[in-house]
Amino acid sequence: MGDKGKHFDVLIIGAGLSGIGMACRLIKEETGLSYAILERRERVGGTWDLFKYPGIRSDSDMYTFGYGFRPWTGTHMLAPGADIRQYVEDTANEYGVLDNVHFGLKFTKASWSSADELWTVEVVNEATGAKETYTSRFLAGCTGYYNYDKGYRPSWPGEENFKGQWVHPQFWPEDLDYKGKKVVVIGSGATAVTLIPNMVDEVGHVTMLQRSPTYIMPIPGKDPLAVGIQSIPGIDAIPGTGNIAYALGRPRQVMLQTAMYNIARRAPRVMKSAIRLMNQVSLGDKVDIKHFTPTYEPWDQRICFVPDNDLFKALKSGKADIVTDHIEKFVEDGIITKSGEKIEADIVVTATGLDIQLLGGGEVFVDGEKVTMGDRLLYKGALAESIPNAVIVIGYINMSWTLKSDLVAVYFCRLVNYMRDNGFTTFIAHGRPEDRTEATVMGAKLKSGYIERAASQMPKQGKGRPWEALQDYIRDNVALRYNPLEDGVLEFRGHDADGDRIVIGGFKLPGVANQLANKAGAPGRWLSRHV
Repeated sequence: MGDKGKHFDVLIIGAGLSGIGMACRLIKEETGLSYAILERRERVGGTWDLFKYPGIRSDSDMYTFGYGFRPWTGTHMLAPGADIRQYVEDTANEYGVLDNVHFGLKFTKASWSSADELWTVEVVNEATGAKETYTSRFLAGCTGYYNYDKGYRPSWPGEENFKGQWVHPQFWPEDLDYKGKKVVVIGSGATAVTLIPNMVDEVGHVTMLQRSPTYIMPIPGKDPLAVGIQSIPGIDAIPGTGNIAYALGRPRQVMLQTAMYNIARRAPRVMKSAIRLMNQVSLGDKVDIKHFTPTYEPWDQRICFVPDNDLFKALKSGKADIVTDHIEKFVEDGIITKSGEKIEADIVVTATGLDIQLLGGGEVFVDGEKVTMGDRLLYKGALAESIPNAVIVIGYINMSWTLKSDLVAVYFCRLVNYMRDNGFTTFIAHGRPEDRTEATVMGAKLKSGYIERAASQMPKQGKGRPWEALQDYIRDNVALRYNPLEDGVLEFRGHDADGDRIVIGGFKLPGVANQLANKAGAPGRWLSRHV
């Protein structure tokens, strides 16, 4: 088993929202399991410790972006990034998790041994370059789905001629001086629509250059419910009242997000008309509505939300504008578009997206064979096909990431508690050829650039349950919290009273249990029982 100081029941890769949430759930659900979190950075927070561009904030409301087990008590609908990072750290402190985070360790490889029923995880201490090895019974991948070392950035003709400064939001220079400068932000997603209003007061002029429009919806900057409750005289003196807004607001936002998504998919014209009307009211006659009229349907790509009309106010101020066009080439002092317009720039911000990467770029092996995640189905959006004792967290694309990550953590705790109570040592989900599709778990209908770039790397979803990625919190809540664990697909392995190794449930061909036992060099007979 190796160094006892580096052996745990559960190893969690990543100390962002998902990783800290997973650790807290292990405690809250009384699993009794030892755990460690392996984190590459020097602080918890993940995304919210990395991104530092002006105005960085959540792109989902904090009622659903916060943890289900620890209320967010702020009033912001979309919270500043620094506040989110602090919320993650405060949560870790409250549950005593910080002492179990091993910082500065880059995950490089995880290897499962069926013979030992053990994961061996290799990391690199980035401060010293030394390699370290940990072992565990279970593995939880909580790294998110993008590369922390580089963002996505396309190349353009003539870009070497540009004499100004290039900036990618993922690596925003702390000393960047854009006061009085001409800035072009290339992109139309959440990052771009956040940057424009947060730079407009200091720049000389800022242009949002987009290839095609995005659906953008205005929302209140602060939640009226939370503001109203907190404004009640003497409310702070009453214990527990800080959680009232969260208790009421969270189910409201879940229902609202679910309804919006369902309307968008089933009645797209209704949703398009509603968004267009809101935008027209917000923009007046100052900005051409064509810049906010996409050619695709709502939720073919993510909808961006702008608090208190901040983007629209910036555009109406005259210090910001929006151009919908393609880039023909770069010149020394700016950009020439395909329509022939020249956009002068001192600084170009490439808000062009993420470089997709699972598990921080680390490799996974099962009994010596390398796993390609892009070839695997994802069971209930939580367990990678044919990878034992491992859970992978991939959040929603149409709702808050944390809604799904917390459900996955709850489900994982259900699994390990069930195994403990029934003497099982391993779980594994096997798919069949007829279960497969080529759609990724990020959604078959979502057409965002980063989703399409991820097709070869992300796990696939299958035909129907339990392999279909529902993108539906209400249905997932039932499936992951309450549905029976033994469902004829998920397989459990353990030992009976005579010491024989047994297989319970799961789809198996005749003799497969003994074949697996022989391959793993496992002692004793294997017995199979279908339930």
